[in-house]
Amino acid sequence: MIHQYQSNGYNIVLDVNSGSVHVVDDAAYGLIAKVDEDLKAGMEETAIRAKYQTAEEQEALDEIFTLKNENMLFTEDIYEPYIDQFMKRETVVKAMCLHIAHDCNLACRYCFAGEGEYHGGRGLMSFEVGKKALDYLVAHSGSRVNLEVDFFGGEPLLNWDVVKQLVAYGRSLEEPNHKKFRFTLTTNGTLLNDEMMEFINTEMGNLVLSIDGRKEVNDRMRPYRGGQGSYDKILPKYLKAAESRNQMNYYVRGTYTHFNTDFSKDVLHLADLGFQQISVEPVVAPPEAEYALTQEDVPGLMQQYDELALEMLRRKKEGRPFNFFHFMIDLEGGPCVAKRLSGCGSGCEYLAVTPWGDFYPCHQFVGQKEFLMGNVDDGITNEEVRQMFHDCNVYSKEACRNCFAKFYCSGGCAANAYNSHGSINDVYEVGCTLQKKRIECAIMMKVAEAAEKEEDEEV
Repeated sequence: MIHQYQSNGYNIVLDVNSGSVHVVDDAAYGLIAKVDEDLKAGMEETAIRAKYQTAEEQEALDEIFTLKNENMLFTEDIYEPYIDQFMKRETVVKAMCLHIAHDCNLACRYCFAGEGEYHGGRGLMSFEVGKKALDYLVAHSGSRVNLEVDFFGGEPLLNWDVVKQLVAYGRSLEEPNHKKFRFTLTTNGTLLNDEMMEFINTEMGNLVLSIDGRKEVNDRMRPYRGGQGSYDKILPKYLKAAESRNQMNYYVRGTYTHFNTDFSKDVLHLADLGFQQISVEPVVAPPEAEYALTQEDVPGLMQQYDELALEMLRRKKEGRPFNFFHFMIDLEGGPCVAKRLSGCGSGCEYLAVTPWGDFYPCHQFVGQKEFLMGNVDDGITNEEVRQMFHDCNVYSKEACRNCFAKFYCSGGCAANAYNSHGSINDVYEVGCTLQKKRIECAIMMKVAEAAEKEEDEEV
């Protein structure tokens, strides 16, 4: 399978199954598509060469078939025949999202957690429940050494003392069990202070700071319960936090909606403020929500990604680079096969834990009783749900089988698919379209950087 597209003056050809990326001239670009069809029709190389007679075509064919013979173009899918074996794999739990607080002091309009309550009651996780969750993680992690724990909410800083206690308990488990915890905390920043940041900088491998971008954009969607905006309160804290972490191992994370389809301005606003690790992602919302993205929004959003990619290239050349989470892509190593095929591991390798100790496949399923998997006392009791997530992969989704992006997005978000169509083996179309665009932009940026490096070496 190949995917061809033109971006920023480059003719880009992606060989999907090998991951090889080629930049070709106009003649080869047009001919590759024709050869692809010829090969699919069963034509041999000799017959194809006889079909195209000009010197330019023959030269392009030499290059095309050299790449084919080196398994860098028109390669076979080696993963689909492996999928039955893959589905029999033994899995271990390697990550947990601890819902340390089902409560929040903000009233974000798009919050899937219903102002932190997850459509249930308010509550804070006790140390005893969190302790049992970490014990379960260690006991069911097999030989895996590195384990990940995200303190999530609601707003986890509402339960700060228990966060600190659980980190200390996790550290006490490391040496006797030959494990290493990597803790992460996601916060709206309103309660963040210097004492907390000192602890976070010592103990947390990553810090996620929620902000949507420009003041008017953020305050429209992320107000306090009384309606006042949160931007002015959190921004100085975030700037200080980013600097205290040497602009590494954090990111400011925003959500864009129908109200700010010019979201690249929010990304650049955050970059102009000095943040170097940025993520601004599309909202997932019921179609009737006034802030939900629509199909009519999509062309403009795709243009926004193009504009953002070009601006990032320009700034990097000027010595003002920043990372945009969705443009970060590894064209050489990339994730392991299991992650390419099945994604984040929700419901199987990754569990969300409520303040009361209930297990769900991930934070976005919390509160949906049909996805309740068990609890910290009894373990996994709903094997049917676990098996459903275990078996979900890019080949169980018809929309993914023949998609060029499948080994980059791994089939997308199961929760988004379920909320859109009632099945984790489907896809969320708007999100899918935007994801493919982000991948194209990310590849183009790698191509542009490689081309600039080559030019510099020639000089």
